[in-house]
Amino acid sequence: MSAPLSTASRVGLAAWIALIALQCAWYAWLFPPQRIPVVLVLAITVIPLLLPLFAIRQVRRALLLVGMLSLFYFCHGIAESWSSAQERGLALLEVLLTLVLIGALGAGVKRKPKPSAS
Repeated sequence: MSAPLSTASRVGLAAWIALIALQCAWYAWLFPPQRIPVVLVLAITVIPLLLPLFAIRQVRRALLLVGMLSLFYFCHGIAESWSSAQERGLALLEVLLTLVLIGALGAGVKRKPKPSAS
């Protein structure tokens, strides 16, 4: 029987799922690409987010992998928020989700207790 997930892990998993949903909604529905097939764009943006599912039995490890991948999505969100006024809201949401994901990783780190000064 596995231990229950911490709040930080739950928040991280929710941000991960939301990031996947955002990519699908962004490129398949709200702003489909004009020059590149939608399937190719979804493959480029969604498949990397699905790869950590191979480590899902170890939730912290899967979240760590997604956290590393999310740095790409953070950069993408910053670039899109500067370059496209129409997509700025989605881009800022992407940035927010990556920050929540990385914050959840930081909050989930088990810290060593400080030695007491005697």
